[in-house]
Amino acid sequence: MGIGLVLEGGALRGLFTSGIIDVFLENNIRFDAAVGVSAGVVFGTNMKSGQKGRGIRYNLKYSKNWRYKSFRSLLLTGDLFGADFCYHELPTKLDIFDTEFFRKDPTTFYAVVTDVETGRPYYKELTDGEFEDLEWVRASASMPLASKIVKIGDNKFLDGGIADSIPLKFMEEHGFKKNIVVLTQPQEYVKQPYKIMPLVKTVYHKYPDLVKSIGQRHEMYNEQTAYVRSREAEGACFVIRPEEALNIKPLEKDPNELQRVYDHGVMVGNKVLDELKRFMEIP
Repeated sequence: MGIGLVLEGGALRGLFTSGIIDVFLENNIRFDAAVGVSAGVVFGTNMKSGQKGRGIRYNLKYSKNWRYKSFRSLLLTGDLFGADFCYHELPTKLDIFDTEFFRKDPTTFYAVVTDVETGRPYYKELTDGEFEDLEWVRASASMPLASKIVKIGDNKFLDGGIADSIPLKFMEEHGFKKNIVVLTQPQEYVKQPYKIMPLVKTVYHKYPDLVKSIGQRHEMYNEQTAYVRSREAEGACFVIRPEEALNIKPLEKDPNELQRVYDHGVMVGNKVLDELKRFMEIP
């Protein structure tokens, strides 16, 4: 069925992914389908819209704007990353998202969200880059405790990484036997249990299945990274990951730090480019 792309989340670690994506765009590396989780879908949509450099550009320009990301935004709006600013004002007025290119691009692109009522993942195909698509992107990136629950239709959603952090199996189940997986943690990383589960239980007491999924997330994540490594060893997927821990704060405002993480992605992307082309059988 072709070649798939899997994009892990990770808040501003996603700038590493943004660097990788720009290497893809610069070298005309194409995929038949892609699935993004949280920051993976936020930055990944710039690939489908063909906008090289957009991810790092708006982060550098607006990193110190409280409406983009701040505790002030969390207190005033309920979202650490301002929902209206990030997902509607920014792409429609300030750094315009190319919806026409997005619609015409043949790559099938999915966003992963977590259903708050069931605690299970839901996969939504993004088709036009317009308002509702951007709401799905927002839902996928709405971190627990740092974001409001996003209601779309009759359902409620939060961060896709809660229920499916690295959806390689999703792509394989859809017939993609060769996949590129972009991670935002180094190979030796092991996720630890969520430290503030008492607060999670208090805030989301109406959603016991969501609480259960958050509490088990570290187990799910570590099982998924083990699966990725096994598929990598079998030659079924090609993994691109940071060479070291990125160590960037979720609210980092220093342009030098943002640029550092992006540049690491560009460096790694270029470093593995020839091997990637061989895996994808690109002449």
